[in-house]
Amino acid sequence: MKKLLGLLLCCTSVVGYGQYAGSTSAEVEEIVRASAATITVSDLRNHLTTIASDEFEGRETGTEGQRKAANYIAKQFADLGLPAVGDDGSYFQKISFISENWSNIELNVNGNTLRHLWDYYAYPTDNGDKAATKFDEVLFLGYGIDADKYSDYKNVDVAGKAILIYAGEPMGKDSLSHVSGQRGETEWSKDVSKKLSVAKEKGVAMVFIIDPEFKNNVGIARRTILNRRLKMGWSKNPADNFANNCFISTKVAKDIIGGQFKKVVKARKKINKKKKARSVKLPTDLALTMEKNVRELLGENVLGFVEGSDPDKKEEVVVVTAHYDHLGKRGDDIYYGADDNGSGTSSVLEVCQAFVEAKKAGNGPKRSVLFMLVSGEEKGLLGSEYYAQHPIFPLAQTVANVNVDMVGRVDEKHAENPNYIYVIGSNRLSTELHEINEAANTKYTQLELDYTYNAESDPNRYYYRSDHYNFAEKGVPAIFYFNGTHDDYHRTSDTVDKINFEKMANIAKLVFHTSWELANRADRIKVDVLPKK
Repeated sequence: MKKLLGLLLCCTSVVGYGQYAGSTSAEVEEIVRASAATITVSDLRNHLTTIASDEFEGRETGTEGQRKAANYIAKQFADLGLPAVGDDGSYFQKISFISENWSNIELNVNGNTLRHLWDYYAYPTDNGDKAATKFDEVLFLGYGIDADKYSDYKNVDVAGKAILIYAGEPMGKDSLSHVSGQRGETEWSKDVSKKLSVAKEKGVAMVFIIDPEFKNNVGIARRTILNRRLKMGWSKNPADNFANNCFISTKVAKDIIGGQFKKVVKARKKINKKKKARSVKLPTDLALTMEKNVRELLGENVLGFVEGSDPDKKEEVVVVTAHYDHLGKRGDDIYYGADDNGSGTSSVLEVCQAFVEAKKAGNGPKRSVLFMLVSGEEKGLLGSEYYAQHPIFPLAQTVANVNVDMVGRVDEKHAENPNYIYVIGSNRLSTELHEINEAANTKYTQLELDYTYNAESDPNRYYYRSDHYNFAEKGVPAIFYFNGTHDDYHRTSDTVDKINFEKMANIAKLVFHTSWELANRADRIKVDVLPKK
């Protein structure tokens, strides 16, 4: 990339920047144009040739190729002198998603084999990786509560045993809780994990919870347990904090209780009426097997932060994103992902450097700008989802998201005019964002802005299918640049030799000018459109 100073010396246009955003000086306009001019075909080609190379093996999240790509991006930010604002003083925000499902779960009571998700249900996320146990006795232990004013565990040895408990908590007259002495339910009713944590502390081997709303809750559990989608969170063994557990219907509870039914009913009445804990030993023949599979996906978002220069505005942040992951390898075949989304990644790196060059020239952005290359997009927008749930900078202070996903190719519709870009989402939350992009294009890049895929009726629903949506869903205005699909989409043939770098450079310049205006305008753009559900 040419140095900005040299470009300033040859830059002759001094049209006042900000015709659509208030006035700025001719000197600033020169810096803006010169900064945009540092986005070059040669630099884009150099970045993309590396990112979509054999060495990076298609950059599938969780693989060595993805980590190599992340390190390459981090090095670009480090070479630009950007501060490390990620985890542990790095350029990375580490992400984790897990999927847990039962490989085998069996419950047998008194010779009868019960059906999971029909007679009982157990969440794999709340149980250990493996359990195979038999019990000739289950201990009825009231509500499984251990609190200052009420405890089912007092003077009861539960170590290594299975216990049977009711959901909820003991209540007296006028809905007074025996646990708190006040009207209404406590956390012991609302959060079953409190009971499971106590059971773990006491050495309980297994907790059977009688679910009074079993018919409704088993349906919810079925949808949750059978859903194999990756969920956010670092993998932890629940057995470290919770006793193994499952929820059972009242019918299964009666089978476990057997001939001790009257004693259990009497014990429960005394608990609720006299506030005295009661336990009952229940002879039974019970066998339980639990085995689960755990799949964890680890990746990194890579963060390049350009701090704003205005003390009153630098706490506000414009976030510019592109996903750098792709499909990886299948056998010996590499899915290079040159367009998807090496093109967006390379463009964001160039836009970032243009901002840095402007700052070096003494006229950096007033607001801060976070350039974030995200991982996990091909797995379901996971990296941006993680950031939206765990933002480095508060979403309340996030002005807008500018997202770049596939900008290096030409689709069939525009074969005769490659200088186009599909613009998606710009008017979904903020009319100002739409107007800013239109004006920047009119003034600087003169691309054909195609809004076909922005239509609410568009069957492709691209608005919901790239990383900007996780920001928009949180109420952050977002704009998405996209070139449309092509015959090489998600194929091994999506390679660097098919990229139109001249078009790609023009789009990157539009991304720069739109982001620059968002970061420098006098007033933060407003959310003035109600989101459609």
